[in-house]
Amino acid sequence: MYNKIERLVSLDVFRGLTVAGMVLVNNPGTWSHIYWPLEHAEWNGWTPTDLIFPFFLFIVGVAIPLAFGKRIERGDPRKKLFLKVVYRSVIIFLLGEFLAGFPYFHLSTIRIPGVLQRIAVCYFFAGLIYLLTRARTTAIIAVALLVIYHFLMTRGHAPGHYVGDLSKEGSLASYIDRTVFGPHVWRQAVVYDPEGILSTMGALATTLFGVLTGYLIRDKNKTPIEKVALMMVAGFACVIVGWCWNPWFPINKSLWTSSCVFFTAGLALEFLALCYWLIDIKGYKAWTKPFVIFGVNAIVLFVGTGMMARLMGMNYGFMGRLSSLLHVTKPDGSPRALQPFIYEHLFASWLSPNNASLAFAISFILLWLFLMWLLYRKNIIIKI
Repeated sequence: MYNKIERLVSLDVFRGLTVAGMVLVNNPGTWSHIYWPLEHAEWNGWTPTDLIFPFFLFIVGVAIPLAFGKRIERGDPRKKLFLKVVYRSVIIFLLGEFLAGFPYFHLSTIRIPGVLQRIAVCYFFAGLIYLLTRARTTAIIAVALLVIYHFLMTRGHAPGHYVGDLSKEGSLASYIDRTVFGPHVWRQAVVYDPEGILSTMGALATTLFGVLTGYLIRDKNKTPIEKVALMMVAGFACVIVGWCWNPWFPINKSLWTSSCVFFTAGLALEFLALCYWLIDIKGYKAWTKPFVIFGVNAIVLFVGTGMMARLMGMNYGFMGRLSSLLHVTKPDGSPRALQPFIYEHLFASWLSPNNASLAFAISFILLWLFLMWLLYRKNIIIKI
């Protein structure tokens, strides 16, 4: 699909940086050797990696008023806009399920929740709220979601666990995910899912914070500098609220706790304000091209890298035959997966383990930067 529209460059850069971060942390040379900033927190607390998905959902929210605001002003029927929200949500959700099952689609164990699935659900409800309410109501809904979520998680309990248990296995959110999804949860955890049902309340609030920021960016009564100042002040206030909430409901990205929402939304506001000031106000754009290239085709990048990583990690089926053809084999002659072979021979053979793992991830990103540049140079933006 070809699409050439006027875009907010700072938002594309922010989106590009965020999705590049996703690719970086999802594709190390080996999971055994990773620098700590590129790992998730074990449970409570946070690392830079734990900011990536909240930032992306915040960006999804910001884009909603920017995408629909002008259409509403020119009189487009709300029904048409609502159907657009439904269509996009369904497609993104199905892409998530496709990626979860690729390439063999074992339906008995396919994961139902996931990153794209959460984006789809949050986009649907945030889009609906934007089309049906005003900014003040949006803010009330966001805060109400966080207060109710806090109450449910700290006053409720799973059978056999104490009230307010926030552990991986004992939290109410974990119990609901196991009960509803059964084997269709994140395989690495089994006892919980980081994109589960109840925690989507917090994720939706993150998206609504983005929607409120989108309202501010579109406000014609404020100058760009005033918008930057308001984003900086609001961001600082959100970070403080998150830290103050932390002792009672700890910052935890897997549970997407209310303190985590305020903390990460505050940092996202600060970062977007910085990008907006540097790029759209001061005009410092020379460094932005790689991130714009990623940002305008973010979903393509996420799905494409996920598929490639899955294929490169296989040593059977078509990939096994390809490995044999390329003489990528084990000592006994059986086919070997391409990813560990490339990592060991091109990177681990001369770099320290952590540096080799990081170098593989960076090379993977650079490969996809080239592929995305091929689309960008033709002005091809694949939109849903």
